[in-house]
Amino acid sequence: MSVRIEASWKQQLQQEFEQPYWEALTSFVRAEYAAGQCCPAGKNIFRAFDLTPFDQVKVVILGQDPYHTPGAAMGFCFSVPDGNRPQPSLQNIFQELHNDLGLARRQTDLTDWARQGVFLLNSVLTVRAREAGSHANQGWETFTDSAIRQLSQQREHIVFILWGSYAIAKRALIDSRKHLVITAPHPSPFSAHKGFFGSKPFSRANDYLSANGQTPIQWA
Repeated sequence: MSVRIEASWKQQLQQEFEQPYWEALTSFVRAEYAAGQCCPAGKNIFRAFDLTPFDQVKVVILGQDPYHTPGAAMGFCFSVPDGNRPQPSLQNIFQELHNDLGLARRQTDLTDWARQGVFLLNSVLTVRAREAGSHANQGWETFTDSAIRQLSQQREHIVFILWGSYAIAKRALIDSRKHLVITAPHPSPFSAHKGFFGSKPFSRANDYLSANGQTPIQWA
C-alpha cells in the first residue's frame, strides 16, 4: 500500500504498511473522515514524521491523541496554531520551560521544535472532532509503537520525554542503555503539581545532547 510519509520514515516503517492491521486502520480512518469532522486535517496526520526525519530525531515527546477541538490539532502533540488559546497542558509546559531555563515562550505552534529534531508524536494520530479517544485501539498504537521501537533500536543518544502514566508505559519499548529517558507526571492541571513542575526536562535534554556531541534545542 502506498503511504504519503517522509521517505526515511517510510523506509523504517515499510513492514508496518504491509500488515493486515494497517489496511484495517486506513479503511477506518478514511471512513471516519468521510463521515464527519476529524482532527487534525488529513494533510497533517503524518506531520510529525514529515518535519522530523528519522535520522534527525534528537528528542521524542510523546502524547496520547490529538486535540479533539476543531482547529486546535495540527499533527504535533501538545502544539496548537499560533493565535489559538493554548491548552492548559501546554501552558504548564511553558511554565516549566520558564522555571527550568528562564525562557518565556509565546508561540503555541511548536513547528520550530520539530524542525530542530523534536519528534512530537501522539500515540494515536487521529480523533473524531469533540470525541476524545474516539480513534483509540484501531491500530495507531501499533504503528507508533513501532516508530518508537525503531528509534530505540536503530539510533543512539535520543532523549525520550514521557509525561504521565500512558506515556511512561512506553518505556518498555526504549533501550535506556542507549538513550536518556525522562519521566514525570503529565503537565495537565490535574497532575502538574505532583512532580511535573520541577522535573527540568528541557535543561536535562540539552545537557544530554551536548554531552553526546549534539546541538542543544532552542526551546524558545
